[in-house]
Amino acid sequence: MHLPTHLSSDQIQSLLPPALAHRFTESDADAGLARRSFLKLATASGFALGAYPLMANAQQDAKPAATGLKPDQQPAAFVKIARDGTITVTVNRLEFGQGTHTGLAMVLAEELDADWSRVQAVHGNADPAYNDPAFGMQITGGSTAIKHSYTQYRELGARTRAMLLAAAAQQWKVPVTSLATERGAVIGPGGRKLTYGALADAAMQQPVPAQVTLKDPSRFKLIGQPTTRLDAKAKSSGQQAFGMDVRLPGMLTAVLAHPPVFGSKVASVDDAAARAVLGVKAVLRVPTHDGGEGVAVVATGYWAAKQGRDALKVQWNDSGREKVDSEKQLASYRALAAKTGNIKHDADMSPLANAPHKISAEFVFPYLAHAPMEPLNCTVQLEGTGAQAKATVWTGTQMPGLDAAAAARTLGIKPEQVAMHVQMAGGGFGRRGLLTSDFVTEACTIAKAAQTAGLSAPVRTVWSREDDVRGGYYRPMHVHRAEIGFDAQGKVLAWDHVIVGQSIMAGTFFEPMMVKNGVDETAVEGMGKPYDVPMRLSAHHPKLNVPVLWWRSVGSTHTAYAMETLVDEIARTTKQDPVAYRMKLMDSKAVRHRAALQLAVDKSGYGKKTLPAGRAWGVAVHESFDSVVAYVVEASVDNGTPKLHQVTAGVHCNLAVNPKSVEAQVQGAALMGLSMCLPGAAITLKDGVVEQSNFGDFVVPRITDMPVIAVHIVPSADAPTGVGEPGVPPLAPAFANAIARLTGKPLRELPFKLA
Repeated sequence: MHLPTHLSSDQIQSLLPPALAHRFTESDADAGLARRSFLKLATASGFALGAYPLMANAQQDAKPAATGLKPDQQPAAFVKIARDGTITVTVNRLEFGQGTHTGLAMVLAEELDADWSRVQAVHGNADPAYNDPAFGMQITGGSTAIKHSYTQYRELGARTRAMLLAAAAQQWKVPVTSLATERGAVIGPGGRKLTYGALADAAMQQPVPAQVTLKDPSRFKLIGQPTTRLDAKAKSSGQQAFGMDVRLPGMLTAVLAHPPVFGSKVASVDDAAARAVLGVKAVLRVPTHDGGEGVAVVATGYWAAKQGRDALKVQWNDSGREKVDSEKQLASYRALAAKTGNIKHDADMSPLANAPHKISAEFVFPYLAHAPMEPLNCTVQLEGTGAQAKATVWTGTQMPGLDAAAAARTLGIKPEQVAMHVQMAGGGFGRRGLLTSDFVTEACTIAKAAQTAGLSAPVRTVWSREDDVRGGYYRPMHVHRAEIGFDAQGKVLAWDHVIVGQSIMAGTFFEPMMVKNGVDETAVEGMGKPYDVPMRLSAHHPKLNVPVLWWRSVGSTHTAYAMETLVDEIARTTKQDPVAYRMKLMDSKAVRHRAALQLAVDKSGYGKKTLPAGRAWGVAVHESFDSVVAYVVEASVDNGTPKLHQVTAGVHCNLAVNPKSVEAQVQGAALMGLSMCLPGAAITLKDGVVEQSNFGDFVVPRITDMPVIAVHIVPSADAPTGVGEPGVPPLAPAFANAIARLTGKPLRELPFKLA
């Protein structure tokens, strides 16, 4: 995901639809926890620095704190210390495989001087305290968790530590300056010791300090150390519960028959056979989030609900809905690519005419599904009516605040009547961070319809794998056209580049900031950089009846491929080493790019070791989300099939809070980058209907496709940058460049087509 770097509460209100705007009031953004309110957060179990998870309406009535701190700056909603010394850190981001729970807990625990063996982490909820401090709204995306909350969580830990020190000084009647902390305890004169658990109640009586002094990095004990993730044991042993695993007394399960053509309506439905399935409780005709209609089957369990849905006989009315055809779409995109679009960057293209060397290239990138291992799901419990009505929602969401507001709007109740319980999610890659809140609103619509039909139980709406693959919101299809002129030394004289693809931001409340001069910033991000080339960059954004969304690393999924394969082609044409040529072509500011690339080169043995017969080197480097990843790969072609053998990564993400998580993220990202290369990885449409449905016809890498991956991090003490997404973009071009060196033919299309 790629969003503006900062949104104030006023900006959010002005951009949100009226039905959502009231969810983000100034009091939400700026209300503090008064000391009186803070003290009320005590619990019998110990020192609860927060009524945790804190409910949104608890803060709406609070007066500004004497310290002037905002809710996301106070420990109240983030730290709970039990009397046995267990420290629970509430994390303001969804954990769906990226290691955020461990990373942010490490950052807070570092400044707290906590005993790491006693630290655990949980999700926050829809309370404004859990807003991203830079975006000003709740969001997990854009590889921003550590980047945006690094200082925030350090300060939260330091404030908590200061309160514990103040409590110990008061109890011992000694100056605070005479005390120290280590491994979850305060150490006093003469070796006296009080554990944080023992100090919990007294520390609660201390004011929250506005200003704190953070540790010098030279004193870090946790940050920068390879650390096993807090959720590793539960996930590796199959004990971790995800949103799909929510179980409530009397709970029913629903599946929804979506229209095959996006936005279509139900013409007629014969549900007799569905109602006859054992366990089916109701068949409900419901509106879908996009203005269409669907048919929900509610049953005692998933299998009964699915069997009931399979038995439905639905006639769909798709009149007035565009029926996208991938072949026709490609032809129309090619026609658009032949024309200059809306200008993003402009440069003099006159040198193209007489350039000694030219490259004319067309690239084709298909729609891509997110395909997380855990398909979409959402559980909704409705209780009461009128002013006493309330809803509880359990789901893995990247935007709990927006989803809670959307749930309230759908159910016709106030936002404070919705309790959001964020669940661990089994992947997502952007699909759980949707501005339309599609799977949440549809789950709420079904729960409301079930209640109207006399079913008072909680309803869990579950998407099958087929629903997930066919259910819309794909990485947009793109076509690129490039005309490049350069001399015998590889100096680029003119680079004319056109991108055609749907806009992700058009029609959303981010459009005013993210679409400039008709160009969606997410579609062109990464173009040109870090190379010193005169480029005219333009874009066309046609509108089609295919829902599109950010996909892990967003626009860089295609821009990096075009840039890095073209740069490599210039190097081959002018008979230059691809690494040396990149180093020469980079602008003077590309210090981090050079460092990442050189590290990957050095660690891979590039140019020094002899590769086995039939193998070739491939190189690519790209910056996204303020981090740089370079890959040096070894690949071969066996009977017309490309094979990736070895990947060496050089990563510049500034300070690596947890090197183990960085390594895991880059390994996973490289695998996802590989997925773009494999035949069968495309989403295609015929007569408006998605042709793929499951892993039998939408290919993902198998263990036999996985190369050996070595990840190396450039040492840095600078503030951390993003890691979740930057590993995806350069993998495919590095692989393609190796294949091009073996075959002599550049690969212009993903997935790869060698024939």
